[in-house]
Amino acid sequence: MTKQPVPIVAETTGSLWKIVVQPGEHHAAGAELFVLESMKMEIPVEAEVSGTLHEYHVVEGDVVEEGQVVATFIPD
Repeated sequence: MTKQPVPIVAETTGSLWKIVVQPGEHHAAGAELFVLESMKMEIPVEAEVSGTLHEYHVVEGDVVEEGQVVATFIPD
């Protein structure tokens, strides 16, 4: 059975400052996936569980709103 992608949402309004893990790359729980920038603060977003990053729904530099889906991943 194929697992469905799970969304990763922005916890605050800001911008996607830096992508760390690329789509298709496997990551461990706790790995830094990407960094949001809000009010001149860098906010690392870490994986809650291990899995594979499926895709990004925004590109570096895009503004994101709180609750917006930034990326999806497929958990192990």
